[in-house]
Amino acid sequence: MSGPTKTMAVLTFAALVMTTAYTVALGSSGWLWFGWIVLGVVTIGMAASDSAAPAGPRRRPPTGPGAARP
Repeated sequence: MSGPTKTMAVLTFAALVMTTAYTVALGSSGWLWFGWIVLGVVTIGMAASDSAAPAGPRRRPPTGPGAARP
């Protein structure tokens, strides 16, 4: 995981703790839980795109005296 993805994961966890604390202290709020779910889905998307394998090495164009020129 890259730095921004780790930061997003920490923020998502912190938001879960804060949403849970709010729910325990003041009662459930559907919008808070909806927001946390959206944040979680975005975090999962970042982690998935971050862990995607690269397409492969890039090919270098041929060089040298026999190389074709466009």
